[in-house]
Amino acid sequence: MGRLVDQIAALQNYEEFADLHWTGSFEDYLQIVKERPAVTRTAYQRLYDMILSWGTEELIDNKKKVIHYNFFDDPLNQGKDSIFGLEIPLMRLVNVIKSAAMGYGTEKRVILLHGPVGSSKSTIARLIKKGLEHYSRLPEGALYTYEWHLPEELQHVTGGEAVFPSPMNEEPLRLIPEEWRPQVFEMLGLSGLERPLKIKGDINPACRLIFRELMAHYKGDWSRVIEHIRVKRLVLSEANRIGIGTFQPKDEKNQDSTELTGDINYKKIALFGSDSDPRAFNFDGEFNIANRGIIEFIEILKLDVAFLYDLLGATQEHKIKPKKFPQTDIDEVIIGHTNEAEYKKLLNNEFMEALRDRTIKVDIPYITKLKEEVKIYKKDFSPQRVRGKHIAPHTVEMAAMWAVLTRLEDPKKHDLTLLQKLKLYDGKSLPGFTQDNVKELRKETVREGLEGISPRYVQDKISNALVSQRSETSINPFLVLNELEGGLKQHSLITNDDERKRYVDLLAVVKQEYEEIVKNEVQRAISADEEAIKRLAANYIDHVKAYTQKEKVKNPYTGMDESPDERLMRSIETKIDIPESRKDDFRREIMNYIGALAVEGKKFTYSTNERLHRALEQKLFEDQKDTIKLTTLVSNVVDKETQAKIEVVKERLIRDFGYNDESATDVLNYVASIFARGDARE
Repeated sequence: MGRLVDQIAALQNYEEFADLHWTGSFEDYLQIVKERPAVTRTAYQRLYDMILSWGTEELIDNKKKVIHYNFFDDPLNQGKDSIFGLEIPLMRLVNVIKSAAMGYGTEKRVILLHGPVGSSKSTIARLIKKGLEHYSRLPEGALYTYEWHLPEELQHVTGGEAVFPSPMNEEPLRLIPEEWRPQVFEMLGLSGLERPLKIKGDINPACRLIFRELMAHYKGDWSRVIEHIRVKRLVLSEANRIGIGTFQPKDEKNQDSTELTGDINYKKIALFGSDSDPRAFNFDGEFNIANRGIIEFIEILKLDVAFLYDLLGATQEHKIKPKKFPQTDIDEVIIGHTNEAEYKKLLNNEFMEALRDRTIKVDIPYITKLKEEVKIYKKDFSPQRVRGKHIAPHTVEMAAMWAVLTRLEDPKKHDLTLLQKLKLYDGKSLPGFTQDNVKELRKETVREGLEGISPRYVQDKISNALVSQRSETSINPFLVLNELEGGLKQHSLITNDDERKRYVDLLAVVKQEYEEIVKNEVQRAISADEEAIKRLAANYIDHVKAYTQKEKVKNPYTGMDESPDERLMRSIETKIDIPESRKDDFRREIMNYIGALAVEGKKFTYSTNERLHRALEQKLFEDQKDTIKLTTLVSNVVDKETQAKIEVVKERLIRDFGYNDESATDVLNYVASIFARGDARE
């Protein structure tokens, strides 16, 4: 057993422990400040620097430069709480924090994260708190506080305590009288910094009383008083209630404002003789313990009016008013979050005007980009987390597609469907639309992303499908879409039948889109004969070249020169909707593309042109589908030759598209039933 304990003990980093528990004199701390002025940063400055410390990336979204902050990918926890698809809202949030760090006024405001349920407001606040905890443990994020160390003859000042910590973990430089500070900073060579020191305010009432008593004892000799100060490293911790506070409204009868600003310690009243003695007060309210860090208000707009006054002072003046004591300075980031219903109440409540005026609202909407929504579910339902069941291809994508469709507003352009709008938002190109059109579509919306289905609902229904007994080894999109539809009847946030009907109609749109996707996949699996596609592509290019250059084509069988085969070329071009009127343009486009590649020293292959590749696959499928007789799958009689060909197609679906045996069989049966209904595209 001893050996095991030793092995565990060997994991400890003694050097890090010593660094995080550093203590020194006030003189030692002044040397640290002189060498590393960043240790004196305000809470907003430290938060901004923490976010930047993880780096940024520059992205282009609809021709607009967007900054992606790597911190919100949750690198600390391998992406467990990563935020997807909200680059612009997060950029706005960081800009508010940056403005506060620069002292431009937003440091006097409450940051209010506003959005629908499940839009990641709480996750953002949780990430920031964890980030600050971690940053405070790093050398570049170091910050310090102080405690009083008194000999026995002076311990009456603290009520018999040899060590009296600063109850609000204040910046040690606050022990320097405010009128001296400019000269002290000049003395330390800190007056010309790019980001000047902002050490404002006084120490807390308890430390101020001790300071005053010691100044009287030493007849005003500040240097003798400071000899009793030990500076120590401060590590922020939500669990230990150091520098990070969280406040959640509860039943009004069981909660009062002392939870924010502290309360009287009745046991110490007998010791100090008065309930107005600051040493008989617990400075342990959420505002007190969050000093130097951050306080999060969960559902901030549910706060009772009794808490409102404390919040207003804390934001605008950076002061709180503990019971029976003067206003006390604080330095902390105040962030809250709320949903749509509570925010509407705020707007309609004339008694809350003061709070509205001191609030900066940052909208955190739902994701409206399909590929970003997909990332949420792929993270939660990855193969590593889902054991025992295979998630068929497109299952997560179809659920995500429906969720995003519910959040989009109907386009005002009559020639554009909601599904096409979703594809444009997702970066897909559609004939007749450009990125400028996407910007116009976004501008014409009023509440897009603030309504619709929450990711939580989709996650719950995917989970239901995974544990259901309807499928032995896999789940497919229809299982999940049926779960999504079945749950709408009991969905607590759907308030009217019109809204419910719209969501059901959108499920039908998604099912139709899925049908097109799997038909295409089966077509590609059937026509996945690479050599056959190469031969067809070469044949097509030979005829297009001859056509555009007005030449003849040599027939490989007869050796005779013949006119280009118009029937062959059109049979391929119609597969990608090239009309007769545009065939010449398309053929010249292909030849120009081949020429441009040749100039660059590159060789043309059919796969380099996506549209041509798709057309060739569909043409080959048309040529081969009758020999495979896929429609016979829906009957009970399948001959051995056809079965063998179907097995080849199934293997391709498994190998190339990510199906397992059960889901591949299901897809083939489904597509076969479509062909049996005569729905195959001509």
